[in-house]
Amino acid sequence: MLTSLRHRLLTISRPVTLTLAGALLSVNVLAILYGVLMRYVVGGAPIWTDELSRFLIIATVMLAAGAVWSEGGHMRVGLLERLLPASLARLLNIYQWLLTLIIALGGAVISYRYALSVSMFTSSGLGISRSIPLLSLPLGFALLAWHAVLYGPAPLKTVEETA
Repeated sequence: MLTSLRHRLLTISRPVTLTLAGALLSVNVLAILYGVLMRYVVGGAPIWTDELSRFLIIATVMLAAGAVWSEGGHMRVGLLERLLPASLARLLNIYQWLLTLIIALGGAVISYRYALSVSMFTSSGLGISRSIPLLSLPLGFALLAWHAVLYGPAPLKTVEETA
């Protein structure tokens, strides 16, 4: 029952986060195209286009990281898992899962604290608090931890398995 609930939550969570990341990527492309158009047609692009583009690409990557990890889409070498005996491969999978979970939770806490610590500063191009775009980091790390918890310490998929 718990496994089916985790699987159902994961199958809902992955497309939602990937759709949000895709929407941010689309806004990023529009901001870049606007900046390029302004630079070459009008003669100068507003500074906010570069800054918005930088913040959006970071947010896009952070939002998509958990879903991509749970699909086995991150670059990794699974050779060791295939060469080890089944019991040692299982231990390796648990180790990798725990390491991912610890790094994701640690990254969420540290980046949240940092995002709040820079709230008094504003960005030069957008004129907003630096905390606003930086909050995509703890959100992304928390989503990575969420996806890792839902996926569990099972072996990650490889390219060969999905093809």
